[in-house]
Amino acid sequence: MTDQAVETFVEFEEAPSLKREINWVHAVGIATGVPALVLFSIGAIASTVGSPSWLVWILSVLIGSFQMFTYAEVVGMFSNKSGGAAVAGSLAWLPYSKAVPAISAWCYWLAWSPVLAIGTTIASGYILTSFFPATSPINTWQITLIDLNFIQSGLTLRINANFLISAILLLVVFLIQHGGILRAARFQVIFAVASLLPLGIIGILPLLTGKADLHQLLPVVPLAHDAAGKVIPGKWDMAGITLFVGALGLAAWSSYGIEACLVYAREFKRPNVDVIKASLATAALCLFFYAVVPISFQAFLGLSGISDPSIADGSGVAGAMAKMVSTSPMVTAIIVAMLIITLLLSVLTAMSGSSRTLYQASTDGFLPKYLSRANSHGVPSNAMWTDIAVNLVLLLVSNNVFLLAISNVCYLVFNFINLQAGWIHRVDRPGQKRPYKAPTWLIAIGALLGFVNLFFIGMGSNVFGAGVLKWGLITVFLVVPIFLFRHYVVDKGVFPKALTEIAADGSGASDLHVGQAKWLPYLAAAAGVLVVTAGAYLAVN
Repeated sequence: MTDQAVETFVEFEEAPSLKREINWVHAVGIATGVPALVLFSIGAIASTVGSPSWLVWILSVLIGSFQMFTYAEVVGMFSNKSGGAAVAGSLAWLPYSKAVPAISAWCYWLAWSPVLAIGTTIASGYILTSFFPATSPINTWQITLIDLNFIQSGLTLRINANFLISAILLLVVFLIQHGGILRAARFQVIFAVASLLPLGIIGILPLLTGKADLHQLLPVVPLAHDAAGKVIPGKWDMAGITLFVGALGLAAWSSYGIEACLVYAREFKRPNVDVIKASLATAALCLFFYAVVPISFQAFLGLSGISDPSIADGSGVAGAMAKMVSTSPMVTAIIVAMLIITLLLSVLTAMSGSSRTLYQASTDGFLPKYLSRANSHGVPSNAMWTDIAVNLVLLLVSNNVFLLAISNVCYLVFNFINLQAGWIHRVDRPGQKRPYKAPTWLIAIGALLGFVNLFFIGMGSNVFGAGVLKWGLITVFLVVPIFLFRHYVVDKGVFPKALTEIAADGSGASDLHVGQAKWLPYLAAAAGVLVVTAGAYLAVN
């Protein structure tokens, strides 16, 4: 070990670090923002695939639930690390490629961090449309800064009223997070009651009152358009299958968020029991909301309703959901206000998770060193400021669906990397302590679902805009030069000592430099490339 590496380790140890002060209930409280993510893409998915959209959500959350068992085992093995599966899972790949753990952390951050920009943008849109007509100058003015037509037609960076309000909301969430994980968890519990209540009402009440007509869920066929451009039921040809796969892929960005509760394992008082309890409770919560809300939404609106342009871009989702409960202006205003709180809850969840991923990846030597600083409250403040800075830029992007789709490519790559980690850790570290050990068949299903996720990328990404697949994959690999600079220039090719002290029992017995799986991880990676390629070849856009 070089002096450089030792000094790096000492610096991490002497600086303030994350504190063990929450239990699984707090983690579930923070992760209650995950059901709120249904608001981000429920309109885009419904208007894209049509009547099968309710089935898309149910299948997606079931996939996310199966994957969670692999993540729970892996995170439990490394419970003294923050960042959840993005860090703990990716360490399985370290003996085979130094860059893969960096790509994993980067992809996870790029999956969660844009929630800040997208969530506050939707919330500010709800605020503006509640107080001003769509044609009002405050809703129509904008200053275009940069034309991004070379990425996607019509894409720009611009400043408008939505940007200004979103920036304010972003800073409010930052102030809540800045006081520590325990304070954030307490705020999150308050937000959860105020936000999950309207989602629950929206999901259940229309079914009880008869406002939701379950016949609207049928026939389960992708939508199509007739010669006049009118929306009609389609058929299960390759074009329809492409739409369905694309919708499944985009839904993953929301429903797979079940694993968000595992990001806080480093801050659990009793990680040996809190990890699996948090996982199961969050999965149950998400299974309910991701099934009931989309079913009621589609059963109320029908095919013609979900095809409305305001549903596709998200601006009309809050109004439509309010009408599912009541047509009273006062009730509508209350429901919209509660949905705004729901969106802020998801932003709070995302800021907690994404900043801790940056913090741990920096501590382990994969991302820039400054990100490993924590403040006196045990909060990764530099990582949070980085999140704020990046999302202030993302708030300028004119197309939220395109931004979400790019983020989703990164998230599905993360899922592939870390679902393979389950079996790689089993081969390489069979004797390492596992507070929770998943049944082997669930580890196998998780590995298979990793390839399914890559197929979603290949076949479904461009459903949400030409160039999403290309630019999404470019974004995935942008971290490589950042990692190479940190590892070979800053750290002189030596990882910090903290990286190797990772065993769940604190013994530091795990050897990250010996790979018993030999050529199998390389075979899995090569097969993954082939799956993406096959999906892109089969797609009919």
